[in-house]
Amino acid sequence: MTLIPQIRREPKTAPERPAPLPATTRRRGQGRQAALYLAPGMLGFLIFIVLPLLASLVISLFRWPLFGTPEFIGMDNYVTMLTTDPVFWTVLRNTLVFAACYTLVNLVVALGLSTWLQNLGKWGPFFRILFFIPVVTPMVANALVWRLMLADDGVVNGVLEAVGIAGPSWLSDGNLAMLSLITMSVWQGIGYNIIVLGAGLNGISPSLLEAAKIDGAGPWKRFISVILPMLSPSLFFCTVMTIIGAFKVFTQPYLLTLGGPGESTNTIVLYLYRNGFSFDQMGYASALAWALFVIVMLITALQFSQQKRLVNYDN
Repeated sequence: MTLIPQIRREPKTAPERPAPLPATTRRRGQGRQAALYLAPGMLGFLIFIVLPLLASLVISLFRWPLFGTPEFIGMDNYVTMLTTDPVFWTVLRNTLVFAACYTLVNLVVALGLSTWLQNLGKWGPFFRILFFIPVVTPMVANALVWRLMLADDGVVNGVLEAVGIAGPSWLSDGNLAMLSLITMSVWQGIGYNIIVLGAGLNGISPSLLEAAKIDGAGPWKRFISVILPMLSPSLFFCTVMTIIGAFKVFTQPYLLTLGGPGESTNTIVLYLYRNGFSFDQMGYASALAWALFVIVMLITALQFSQQKRLVNYDN
């Protein structure tokens, strides 16, 4: 008999795993990786946002001609703006009137159109795109077209004369000029709010509306008690963004009315532009820019302070 030698096999042992890195080291490595990814965006933010912002603050403390030697004057630009410049208070009032009227009309009309489009079925997306087209078309082109339409011999007065009504001077009368400015701006910007509010309406559960209908709530009651509370986050967002955009209005008055007649449609940004590039007062223009920044910041902070009271997030 041939004996087969037994081969002794060593028991297999699992390879030793490296000890896990300490939590602090892991977090440090993740932080470096995140900083590497964020670096390009943060670099652009610093160069194109933060540095110009700080530079404008410094310039606002100088009498700084566009071509010439700057002269440090401290807070004199701000004192002049608040005490001895009557035009500032006029353009501030104009801007506040424009922002209030534009925001109110924009939101009311956008909400009504969004509700109407929600019930159009397959035609809803088509009309949403139609209303959104002015938002993505160049503001300058839109303003020039409206200027031709509202001229004394333009399309609007031509239509009015065809039905026996004498057309007014839309851009030469102080009250009508501001009305024309608001109308053109609402037409230009309403499509954005229609898209946002339409998305908010799509997020409302149909079962809530059905339950309210079963409980006997009519269309108006359902709108007030169900749709508006559920839509309040979208409405809050639209309100904040619309007000901020209204305070920055420039192209419309610049191209439609040049701020006139008189100062009736002059706004803070248009007045800022004129001081900087027409009156050669870059320091005063920078002070106006910071005044606008503070006003918008305070209004936005006031809105956010009321957010919990006005917005319902219990969807």
